[in-house]
Amino acid sequence: MNDDNTSSAQEGGDVAAAPPPSKKIKSDEVDQAPDSEWPEAWLMPNDECVDQKAPNKLEPNVPVTVEELKALGICYWKLDATAYTYPALAVPWDPKDSVDPVLSKIRDDRGYSYADIITVHPDTLPEYETKVKSFFEEHIHDAEEIRFILGGSGYFDVRNKKDEWVRIHVKAGDLMTLPEGIYHRFSVDDTDMIHAMRLFVGQPVWTPFNRPSADVHESRKKYIEEYLEEEKKVED
Repeated sequence: MNDDNTSSAQEGGDVAAAPPPSKKIKSDEVDQAPDSEWPEAWLMPNDECVDQKAPNKLEPNVPVTVEELKALGICYWKLDATAYTYPALAVPWDPKDSVDPVLSKIRDDRGYSYADIITVHPDTLPEYETKVKSFFEEHIHDAEEIRFILGGSGYFDVRNKKDEWVRIHVKAGDLMTLPEGIYHRFSVDDTDMIHAMRLFVGQPVWTPFNRPSADVHESRKKYIEEYLEEEKKVED
């Protein structure tokens, strides 16, 4: 969900100079969700994804555990997205007095000073199919990516430590962060609709760095050092 043009239309996002959401750097005063509440995740086939909106599960399905997701640097909270009213589009979004107090606490704790709200749907996003395909390009960002799903559903795909695709099915109430430098992509599912809040530390930066050129990016090197090389040291 990242695109330069979505500040005036829809979708996209990133953070300027945001520290990664690592336990080494941040301590969360609002506890993350228990494992039982995390979104469903599974391994995807290694071959080319023909229909990005389909579940794309292996046969038989190979679930990915919450422990594995956390080891990739992913953080997750479960909020009540139905108890509060959010606009379909607000760039930026001013929460004023109606915001969820739990969301406010998470924003304060983690320094998310900016927010906006977008809706990805054929009726609301110009050049919808083109944009949806662009979101599916494998890329990294030079800052943490934070998404709070207000309605609809979709897929975040992330590379695991074996460079396999892991698909995470996000729905209303899911607030998830992806660490700086992790290879990922996004797709709507077959509902063709997702309503999401994008959160940022500081002013938002919208630039994706696509693979393979991103392999030498400093944010990728940082991610490898923190999450991938650490595991190799333990194994050694």
